[in-house]
Amino acid sequence: MKYKEFERIISEERMSRYVQACGGDTRRAMTLYRYNVELAQTVFAIVGYFEVALRNAIDNHLTARLGSEWLKNSIMAGGLFCNPATQKEFNDIDHAYRKLSADGSYSHTKLLACMGFGFWKYRFSPLQYRMMGRSLLSVFPNKPRSTARQQYNHSYIFNELDKINTLRNRIAHHEPICFYTQRDEIHTDHIRNTYHRITSLLDWMGISAPDYLWGVDHIEQVCEKIDKLQP
Repeated sequence: MKYKEFERIISEERMSRYVQACGGDTRRAMTLYRYNVELAQTVFAIVGYFEVALRNAIDNHLTARLGSEWLKNSIMAGGLFCNPATQKEFNDIDHAYRKLSADGSYSHTKLLACMGFGFWKYRFSPLQYRMMGRSLLSVFPNKPRSTARQQYNHSYIFNELDKINTLRNRIAHHEPICFYTQRDEIHTDHIRNTYHRITSLLDWMGISAPDYLWGVDHIEQVCEKIDKLQP
């Protein structure tokens, strides 16, 4: 496809960043756009794998502490999320529970799957970490010991998850991820950093990242292809 037709479909405004980053070379700009899509696909897959692992680890921990229907029970009278400070979580769970119940497909597993990445991230926010009994760090049995210089506490985990969530949301909203955030220059270090963040957290959970992500992990290969397009 010729560039002008590609630009007409994608939009001149959207393509301008790619053209700028490729030094005005429109053919390379189209290639960069396609590589960005490829990068977004592999990052999104890896984040999805990580989200499932995190969700299941949290669920296993809370099931052992609170029972097999802990999520549904959290919105029942006197439940964990019957609290003005957690109204959003209550509404999200309640909406999903009502929908599943209405079509006769409710199960604890399906209700879990209705909760987004942000829900699991907030299990480590200060308020909700306390609400959950201050014990969820046990889902990371291999995390480093805290030191005077670095505390590997729930706030650290929350902040790491927040960075992953931010990138996930950028991909979900079709934002380019092959640039510096505020500059039209090719940049993949932040993707590699997020990838390292995910693999570290998996290792802390006792999961071999290379084994778990086998077949979907193409981060380095795609980043290298993108880096080679720099003018």
